[in-house]
Amino acid sequence: MKILVTAKRVPDPEQKVKLNGGVVDTSGMNFVVNPFDEYAVEAALRLAEAGGDNEVVVLSIGSKDVSQQIRSCLAMGAHRGILVEGDDNALDAEQVARIVAAVYEREKPDLLLLGKQTVDGDANQVAQLVAGFLGLPQACFACEIELGDNLLSVGREIDGGTEYKRVPLPAVVSVDLRIVLPTAVRAPGNSQTYAEGPRYASLKGIMQAKKKKIEEISAGDLGVTPTPMVKTVTIEAPAERGGGVIVGSVDELISKLRDEAKAL
Repeated sequence: MKILVTAKRVPDPEQKVKLNGGVVDTSGMNFVVNPFDEYAVEAALRLAEAGGDNEVVVLSIGSKDVSQQIRSCLAMGAHRGILVEGDDNALDAEQVARIVAAVYEREKPDLLLLGKQTVDGDANQVAQLVAGFLGLPQACFACEIELGDNLLSVGREIDGGTEYKRVPLPAVVSVDLRIVLPTAVRAPGNSQTYAEGPRYASLKGIMQAKKKKIEEISAGDLGVTPTPMVKTVTIEAPAERGGGVIVGSVDELISKLRDEAKAL
């Protein structure tokens, strides 16, 4: 079984974002694998560890610096990487989806796994667009995956609980954060016990990752001409919040909520 997983390079969400001239100032920033994509890599590895001739391929788009984040995924246990060179920040969701779809057609995997969204753009569009371009069945926001006989049983969180869908392979699946719970991914032949969350790369894994292949290609090699349909004009920080209001009694609080804030 071959599993293709996307892994975008994003600014570390724990650091403070600085703006310079209407754009995000990336100088001195620390970059990491998009957390939802890291969850997808973990899910792919759990499926692959069921045994047999399984392969996990990590795909990313960006400059050569992105190879550092691909190596992180290879150190976790992925088998090889693909880097499509280009400015991922200049691409909109449709162009990213077209590149991912082109790589899918080239690799012919049994399953395409993606994080449900990236923490920098938060568009939540790529997985759905890729499935549409390829005409593949899809399941979004997966919190559980169980591999069956040439199909997946996918649990996805909804307001009323968990909705289960059966998806024939090949398919496109985007994952949510609960996919990394200990029993969220199940496959025949895999009886391993997992900790909660994505795995840490071991020293052995880090050393092995240095020898694993990262293929570098261009969008042109895939027959894709990136022409963004969405343009970011400027980015502005939200206005600073004003100071709070101190009240002397519960009655005064209720009065202000009712008469001023119109919240009651």
